[in-house]
Amino acid sequence: MTLDRPILGIALMLGFCIVAPIGDAVAKVLGASVPLGMVVAIRFAVQAIVLIPLVWWSGRMWRMRGRVLALTALRTVLHVLGIAAMFTALKFLPLADAVAIVFVMPFFMLVLGHYVLHEEVGPRRLIACSVGFLGTLMIVQPSFATVGWPALLPVFVAANFSVFMLVTRQIAKETDPIGLQAVSGVMAVVLMAPILWWGSTTQIAALELITPTAQDWSLLLAIGLLGTVAHLLMTWSLRYAPSTTLAPMQYLEIPFATALGFVVFRDLPDPLATLGIGVTMGAGLYIILRERTTAQHLAATTAPQPAE
Repeated sequence: MTLDRPILGIALMLGFCIVAPIGDAVAKVLGASVPLGMVVAIRFAVQAIVLIPLVWWSGRMWRMRGRVLALTALRTVLHVLGIAAMFTALKFLPLADAVAIVFVMPFFMLVLGHYVLHEEVGPRRLIACSVGFLGTLMIVQPSFATVGWPALLPVFVAANFSVFMLVTRQIAKETDPIGLQAVSGVMAVVLMAPILWWGSTTQIAALELITPTAQDWSLLLAIGLLGTVAHLLMTWSLRYAPSTTLAPMQYLEIPFATALGFVVFRDLPDPLATLGIGVTMGAGLYIILRERTTAQHLAATTAPQPAE
């Protein structure tokens, strides 16, 4: 059993909050020169190439069958769709806006938890959910006025990854996280191969096959490594600290993305989007704190009482 080491867990989550926006920035750069399908396929291919030897050497569990295999396949399809939608959004939106809009995900998770998993959700959390969604609309509105429907893609990413997390929850106790990611990487490559072949023969621009330049190859390798490292940092952080401790820290990804977007692309959110980011962060943090309070109260009321 792994003992809680909250400082280490927080440091690992901080690493995730730094690495993940860098990966998004690389994807935004690549979007100008490499078709989307190739970027997605190579990102998952690198993930598989990095993790398969790790799984082999460490003797981790990776064999799957029946229900777990089917849910892993569904999870992989959702992951591919989410990554593809996010990379597409980054071609049109400032980095900070795209990342901030995705943080509507806790509100989707709350709604799905209530209606799908039948979890109890109090009125205050529902109000916070509504306020947070309003903040997201404030971020979307300026971008939608400028670029149109692509501004809604991060909302799709948030909804997609909410379902992705629900599926992951169903198999988390029956799989090893690194083994799961290795298998998902292989599944994603198998899924993308015929799609790229079909897209290339039908000359669909986003799915065409090209010969990347040396610089593009270095960035493609970087995006795969960054995505893999970011996931491992998040996974390992949860081994050393409870999710209730780490969840508020994930919002640090937004200021990191804002700073990176300014340094690399000279992009900053406009005043309305900045206000929306603040509202979304505030509502999301409130929901997380309410979840923590509710969990602590439930633990206290269900704990065995000492005999008198």
